[in-house]
Amino acid sequence: MQILDGKALAQKIEKNVASEVVKLKENTGRTPGLAVILVGQDPASAAYVNMKKKACDRVGFYSVTHEMPEDISQEAIENTITMMNQNPNIDGILVQLPLPPQIDTTKILELVDPSKDVDGFHPYNVGRLVTNLDGFVPCTPLGVMELLAEYNIDVKGKNCCVVGASNIVGKPMASLLLNTDATVEICHIFTDDLKKHTLQADIIFVGVGVINLIKEDMLKEDAIIIDIGINRTENGKLVGDVDFENVAPKCSYITPVPGGVGPMTIAMLLSNTLKAAKLHADKNA
Repeated sequence: MQILDGKALAQKIEKNVASEVVKLKENTGRTPGLAVILVGQDPASAAYVNMKKKACDRVGFYSVTHEMPEDISQEAIENTITMMNQNPNIDGILVQLPLPPQIDTTKILELVDPSKDVDGFHPYNVGRLVTNLDGFVPCTPLGVMELLAEYNIDVKGKNCCVVGASNIVGKPMASLLLNTDATVEICHIFTDDLKKHTLQADIIFVGVGVINLIKEDMLKEDAIIIDIGINRTENGKLVGDVDFENVAPKCSYITPVPGGVGPMTIAMLLSNTLKAAKLHADKNA
């Protein structure tokens, strides 16, 4: 059993991004800029935004966080996004989800300029992903693909079971796997007999937010487990969706939580923002 170390790979990617930023500044005078919208006081969202800010500082990005109250109006968020779309110093716009119930999330995500959509949630970029064209891909599934590539895990022709069908993880994960010629099955909350599907899989990708959902009797010997879930137990410990202790000995590869997919998500955000900055620099050259 080998651990897929997302933390080490994320540090490697950060180093590369930092050196690319230096080159970009020298060649074009441009510093990549990331703007984040954070609504309300959700501690998990705030912690995540703080991690992103620190990562931006480490690689030499310009970053700004727009903190907004929980009872903010739709119009106020829309005005802020319009302002950021027009700001030439901003290359990436990130709306921290979830948004409060009074906000139409779809409208907000559709308002972001697709060339600044570093989260890959705009329908334009979703369409580009599904049709295997270049665009911005959601950071978490993109990070998973980078992690697999780092360990020379080829998904071509493999049976891949994606557990969870969210727009942020499950669906883009499935599209990326299809684009690399994997055989893909998607399971979700209405799937009858999850175990029947996971037992057939060479690689299981799970991201639904349920502690110990995947148990050792649900996978075949030497399967690969990619745990995208992140949960906090009653005693405050961070765990994924997989019963790691009992599942790990049966796997050929497995991602830990924390230290697996999580750091890769932020590394891909940096990578996407750098990509956006380069596109904007070329456009203005």
